[in-house]
Amino acid sequence: MSKELEFVKGSLWSDLEVGTNAIGIALDYDTSIQMVGPEHYGLPHHQWTCSAAPIHGANGEIIGCLDISGDFHYAQPHTHTLGLVVAAAFSIETMIKQQQSARLMRKTLDSSENGIVLLNDAFCPIWINQAAEKSFGLTMNLLENSDFREYMPDVDWTQLQHWEQERQYITNDTRLLVGRHIYDCSATMSPTLDGDIRTFTVTLKRQEYLIDSVNKVSGNRANYTFEHIYAQDPLMRKTIQLAQKFACYDGVVLIEGESGTGKELFAQAIHNESSRAKGPFVAVNCASLPRDLIESELFGYEKGAFTGALKEGNPGKFELANSGTLFLDEIGEMPLEFQAKLLRAVESLRIRRLGGTQERKLDVRVIAATNRNLRTESEQGRFRQDLFYRLNVLKLDIPPLRDRPLDIKGCAEIFLDRFNKRYPKQQKNMSEGYLDALMQYDWPGNVRELQNSIERTFYACNEDTLTTEDFCYVIGNSKLQSKTVPQTDTMYHEVLKALQGAKGNIDDAAKSLQVSRATFYRICKKCGIQPKKVKVID
Repeated sequence: MSKELEFVKGSLWSDLEVGTNAIGIALDYDTSIQMVGPEHYGLPHHQWTCSAAPIHGANGEIIGCLDISGDFHYAQPHTHTLGLVVAAAFSIETMIKQQQSARLMRKTLDSSENGIVLLNDAFCPIWINQAAEKSFGLTMNLLENSDFREYMPDVDWTQLQHWEQERQYITNDTRLLVGRHIYDCSATMSPTLDGDIRTFTVTLKRQEYLIDSVNKVSGNRANYTFEHIYAQDPLMRKTIQLAQKFACYDGVVLIEGESGTGKELFAQAIHNESSRAKGPFVAVNCASLPRDLIESELFGYEKGAFTGALKEGNPGKFELANSGTLFLDEIGEMPLEFQAKLLRAVESLRIRRLGGTQERKLDVRVIAATNRNLRTESEQGRFRQDLFYRLNVLKLDIPPLRDRPLDIKGCAEIFLDRFNKRYPKQQKNMSEGYLDALMQYDWPGNVRELQNSIERTFYACNEDTLTTEDFCYVIGNSKLQSKTVPQTDTMYHEVLKALQGAKGNIDDAAKSLQVSRATFYRICKKCGIQPKKVKVID
């Protein structure tokens, strides 16, 4: 009979097509309704009792209706049919919403950069997100019917069996073992109790992301480029060109130069010019590391490695510099007993944390710097020769400031300009005499000493112009100043007197004038004196 009425799949039962009927009214008026016999518009439908209720989608829109129809002569059995239809429609709507919520939740979890693994109360994985597969190589085929505790043996799983408290277990440094791969990661385990259903949610994050965060907070980045290095002197320009060449390669760089010449400035510039510019720049002052903590500072340590160690362990400077540059400043101060371990780390780029058994392969470029002559130090047994040869791959010698006089003037003008901008109401300029005095001074502290001297003179001078008299603020000794920047006639006699008193010994003569050996020779040249030709009277 239903086929005769076209009550079949694909038929259109709107009021417009077949007249008043339960299906059409339910859809048009968004209401549940029961129609009995002649209540239908169409005569052929008078033999039917129809109960219909609309079905809504997840957003409340009508997506269809549920209808139950039967012979109207048996009206009594249809008394509760409408309630059944309404309940069934509501159940369908609930399932639709649950399915959509499940899809949204799955997409949300899949969009997370953290790996997420859902475990049942037997620690067996029942679901993982895409990040767990992408970042850690985990799949449900691999994890099926397995005990997830075996993949993370360092975790104290006994702390997670108190579902009622739903207490999290958090570790920032643990291992995930997947086949032959070992992933260093942080992890959060959260037990959940929903009625009788007990589950664990394990959230995993690669340790690289944690180290990136540590580097950002710690400021482990390079701020300077070659553009920040002032160079007018040809000698310094040649040094910069060589450093720019070195930046193109990944070999170890050894920078030698006196204190204050800008060794770290060059190291940062090399890093920023290299392919590692987006990675961390981790600087370590080897002279400031306590002997007992050198290994743990550089290589890190596992939990419980020594008294006072963090309970989760800690990555060292080598790990923090992964994918970037490790700058070992004052490498000449590294204790001999540790140099063998450092040599192996630099050679293999593999480190083992203190108290650990696992070797970690790293991608680190090493730049070392020292104010010593490492070749001489190694020949005299104060530095391991094998470590020196390993570091001495790309050698960069930074010339002292006294050997590049053009940079003395240029740097002094830059420093003075900075203070003029900082204190516009107290602006000053430099006289020719003051500049000449700067050019003749030895600058044992190099650029650092020059900068500090300009700052000190700027604060101390009450006039608008820095003169020769103000040079005493540079060297901090007016007597020395008069001998460093002398009148030629007066100084001629003082130099001769010094040479006579020192019996021709240049070092002793320079000391008597309180100047360096190099400055003494420059004074002699200015006065027209040839020290070796001065006759010494016994």
